[in-house]
Amino acid sequence: MSDHKTIELAILGMNCDGCGNTVRNALCDVLGVSDAKVSFEEGSATITLEDNADVSAETLIEAVKDAGYDATLSS
Repeated sequence: MSDHKTIELAILGMNCDGCGNTVRNALCDVLGVSDAKVSFEEGSATITLEDNADVSAETLIEAVKDAGYDATLSS
């Protein structure tokens, strides 16, 4: 049985598909992330973690900030 966990982030500062691709690439570069779906229109990202990966939301937020954008955990 798969134990994939997802984390939802609100992303601030994106204004085109290129921005979304930059954020997606930054998130996918984080060890333990298996996929990231980013929508600049909605200002959101859904990150899927690998089975049993221990990746915190804070780590993902830092990756987004390092890419030049801001992020918060979606409620």
